[in-house]
Amino acid sequence: MKTDKMIKFILQIIGLILINKAGFYIVDLLNLRIPGNVLGMILLFVLLWTRVVRLEWFEGAADFLVKHLSFFFVPVSVGLMTLGGMIAQSGIQLAVILVLSAIVGMVFAGGTSNLLIKRKEGKETGDSAHDL
Repeated sequence: MKTDKMIKFILQIIGLILINKAGFYIVDLLNLRIPGNVLGMILLFVLLWTRVVRLEWFEGAADFLVKHLSFFFVPVSVGLMTLGGMIAQSGIQLAVILVLSAIVGMVFAGGTSNLLIKRKEGKETGDSAHDL
């Protein structure tokens, strides 16, 4: 039973990696000016939204990755330690950019969450006017 879960988890991770790599491939192929991982996330969103793939196919691996998300920032933090001179020189500009980008991210995340909550409440009451 445990090997079945492990195989399912590995296949979910492989599926997420393939979608990510597809984003990079499309960016290279079409010479787009957006990061491949962003296009991969957009591709995953479209595949989930159109129900080409089901959430259950990736849910276990996605939950694991989100649960351990802070671990993935360790290399970034260590890398920042080597940029002390640049941070000392342009620290205020970097701080303003980081704060503004965090605010924009929170506003979009909050708005999206509210939209999804309202949509879910509409479906529970049988109102289909809020469907995307």
